[in-house]
Amino acid sequence: MAAPAAPAEIITCPNCGRRNRVPAAATGFPRCGNCHQPLPWIADAADDTFAEVAEAAPVPVVVDLWAPWCGPCRMVSPALAQVAADLAGRVKLVKVNVDESPKIQQRFGVQAIPTLMVLRNGQVAARRSGAAPASDLRAWVESAIGP
Repeated sequence: MAAPAAPAEIITCPNCGRRNRVPAAATGFPRCGNCHQPLPWIADAADDTFAEVAEAAPVPVVVDLWAPWCGPCRMVSPALAQVAADLAGRVKLVKVNVDESPKIQQRFGVQAIPTLMVLRNGQVAARRSGAAPASDLRAWVESAIGP
């Protein structure tokens, strides 16, 4: 049986304000239907959708392994959303709730949250744990994805 398709998110274009439906998995990267600017690509993934949503992505993926009860996770979430907006068209942010996705947590040996990883072509290119300000996270992501 095939894994269920991940749902689409509604993303407001930071350039023109139009609301766009952005699929969790696609072959290209999302652009605004109105002004055609790249959109921040933020999606949720779970044990059954991770391969489709994160590993098969056509751009580098920032994976946020988090839990709703984790204070530092709640602090880093808006910073990661800002990084996804700043690097729209260059990265995809995939959020994984480790409480709901124990296989992913186990697969990557996650022992502390938040744990952040950058995947390039489905492989871990960089990894870090703990919260950090958006400027630090952006520099870390940019160094991991290259030019």
